Amino acid sequence: MPANLFDPATEFVGRRALVTGGSRGIGAAVAQRLLDGGAAVAVTARSHTADTPVDAVFIAGDLRTADGASAVADAAVRELGGLDILINNAASARPHVGGVTTIPDQEWLDSLDINFLSAVRVTHAALPALRKSDGAAIVNVSSGGATPLPGPIIHYGAAKAALNAYTLGLAQELSPQGIRVNIVTPGPVLSPGGTEIRQTLADAAGIDPDETLVGVPMRRFGEASEVAEVVALLVSPRGSWLTSHNFYVDGGVGAL
Repeated sequence: MPANLFDPATEFVGRRALVTGGSRGIGAAVAQRLLDGGAAVAVTARSHTADTPVDAVFIAGDLRTADGASAVADAAVRELGGLDILINNAASARPHVGGVTTIPDQEWLDSLDINFLSAVRVTHAALPALRKSDGAAIVNVSSGGATPLPGPIIHYGAAKAALNAYTLGLAQELSPQGIRVNIVTPGPVLSPGGTEIRQTLADAAGIDPDETLVGVPMRRFGEASEVAEVVALLVSPRGSWLTSHNFYVDGGVGAL
């Protein structure tokens, strides 16, 4: 067993990772955690933000098309010299407080493109490089909305439910090849996107966003870093026998 197996400062030395949606929120926290562990990391998003980890290679891209996803994966492999870890975190949710019938057809398609098909496209483009790695790992970041939730974000939840089904099927195919595949499902996290959605839904219901904590047994919002730590476990040697699972990081919501 390597001496540095449980050293958070060195456990990813020599590993190369791509994090989609890595410019802010959970994606940025995951990228920073991997960097802190010694990995070489590329992050992609449509634009750079103040929260984008400064030591990561930034690749501007749009994952809503097959060509865009392939370009990002190819650039990451080229910049990093290969790929061992893939984190599919890119996501977007636009609530429609009028309910399911107010969601335009095009927005259903957009939600599928960014919340589901982006992961499919990047994964397929990255697989040739991942197959060359010794112990590659993929984590797809889902959502508690994959139940799916009714009403304002049902299109987002449906796309994430598709992502879950794809991920578990992918794990069954790739695990015999030495590529581990897992899902991480965050609960209500203090991130720019999550906070904005909660505010929109709370405004529509005429409540304070903090009132949504009644559904969280631990009675607090999560931190992006707490999700990142679970992702780090799953892609590290510590998680070498973990595959084909959905790990809930949600303060107990998933147990209800």
